[in-house]
Amino acid sequence: MPAQTRLFRCLSDNFGVLLHDPETGATAAIDAPEAAPVEAALKETGWKLTDILVTHHHADHTDGIRALKERHKCRVVAPAGEAAKIPAVDEVVKEGDTVKVGNLAANVIETPGHTAGHISYWFHADKLAFVGDTLFSIGCGRVIEGTPAQMWTSLKKLRDLPDDTQIYCGHEYTLSNIKFARTVEPDNKALAAREAQAKAQIEKGEPTIPVTIGAEKAENPFLRADRADVAANVGMSGKPAAEVFAEIRARKNKF
Repeated sequence: MPAQTRLFRCLSDNFGVLLHDPETGATAAIDAPEAAPVEAALKETGWKLTDILVTHHHADHTDGIRALKERHKCRVVAPAGEAAKIPAVDEVVKEGDTVKVGNLAANVIETPGHTAGHISYWFHADKLAFVGDTLFSIGCGRVIEGTPAQMWTSLKKLRDLPDDTQIYCGHEYTLSNIKFARTVEPDNKALAAREAQAKAQIEKGEPTIPVTIGAEKAENPFLRADRADVAANVGMSGKPAAEVFAEIRARKNKF
């Protein structure tokens, strides 16, 4: 039976997600920005929380863990490189490991850059990837603990996932990301169409995710830093892709 998801808002602009295996009844929260919205989503769905899968240690992804674990006695899975900074961890995972939620299986992908030990969870059979703050809809996370080269490598790993993979990211930043992206690729017709779509979604009160890897490859300048036209647009013709990415990220930081 296919996986089911429930997307909801947390804090000011965070996304919370529940992932449910209808065959076994297992349910995972992907990160836990705060407990109350997770509890509300569980009540609405009737699902029972069995797991919390953590992408990275930042408080806006972990502050709800203790309360949820105390109430539900759920398993907390976290990146090995950041477990010491995350509360109530039961299991640590690294690149190449497999995590199961009931009968749903995820490959762990190390995606450092935003934080040093950030990981993503790819449920390949269900065509779902939970990417935390590494990749956003038309954007990417700020490089805080890693280097631009590390982040570019992480983004390429996610870009290599099948085009029909649906990605769930940690924040609703799509419209502001598009505004910046159009300064990098003003003639990108797919990006212009995405802007119209995102505006309509926001006006209806709908989330702008999930999105597919295929769409992001066509529209997200942070995944397109190895294209000659993108490099030229930022005055970096002939430069290595990691340097082009670093320039685009630096521009976004000042935008």
